[in-house]
Amino acid sequence: MNEELLKIRKDVERLHPSSANEIIPLYPGIELCYLTLSSDPLSVQHEALPHIIQINYCKAGQMVWEMKNGNRIYLNPGDFSLHTMKACTDSVLRFPSGIYQGLTICIDLQETVKNPPELLRDSRIFETILPEKFCQNDSPIFLAGNEQTEPIFSAFYNQPEEWKLFYQKIKTLELLLYLGKAKLMPKQRLSEYQSEQINIVRKIHEQLTQHIEQRITIDELSRQYLINPTTLKASFKAIYGTSIAAHIKEHRMEEAARMLRKSGMSIAEIAKAVGYDSQSKFTSAFKAFFQCLPTEYRKRHL
Repeated sequence: MNEELLKIRKDVERLHPSSANEIIPLYPGIELCYLTLSSDPLSVQHEALPHIIQINYCKAGQMVWEMKNGNRIYLNPGDFSLHTMKACTDSVLRFPSGIYQGLTICIDLQETVKNPPELLRDSRIFETILPEKFCQNDSPIFLAGNEQTEPIFSAFYNQPEEWKLFYQKIKTLELLLYLGKAKLMPKQRLSEYQSEQINIVRKIHEQLTQHIEQRITIDELSRQYLINPTTLKASFKAIYGTSIAAHIKEHRMEEAARMLRKSGMSIAEIAKAVGYDSQSKFTSAFKAFFQCLPTEYRKRHL
């Protein structure tokens, strides 16, 4: 472990003495730290290190990060941030929900440029891509999680002990490749206001997927959650990659397929359970999605 990362480790241990942190070396200059925090506000004071990047992922709870310049950003489940250790010095972490779970990946650019992971040796991720795309002016970047990033981050958890380190190493490389190819659009960055919007959109997503038997319009959702319909549609697509209608239809079809495989319900009952009043409309939608009729699908999976 190099001198700078040793300082980080000591700083983490000082800030979170009772959080059962585990710090894992993955590659030269790259370390992973799991955090479980439930405490009063934490003051982050360390040497300004512009060559060290932190990637922070929120798994559960909420983090409110108050920067030295007065900016306040909310990090909700699924969201992640990137910044140098120059940007976060003299900041304060708060945990409104009383608990925070997440992980931090520390990358020493000086070390990784000299000795990168073999699979990234010619990628120039550490030389130019990370510094130029995410570290301009040492400003923190907070990003909404999406359906590409969530499978990457979730795989850092709940792996068999004998396979854990392999997943940690592979998923770190996968995350770096994602960041390398990602086009950083302004709408992906989370301001304080936007992060609250995204929290609302996630609640809407949870309501829709847990009640797929209901047909809820965008206008009804916008009135219920006090969010502009245009903003709702744009934010939903930014997070989940598709329109609300297409995304929920996919959930309906997947649930219908599960019922066809696992239950003895009739086609009409399944159609109603996934939000179709008409069996014929359900059958047509199912055939368009799976390229076969529901009856044929059931026969194939008996």
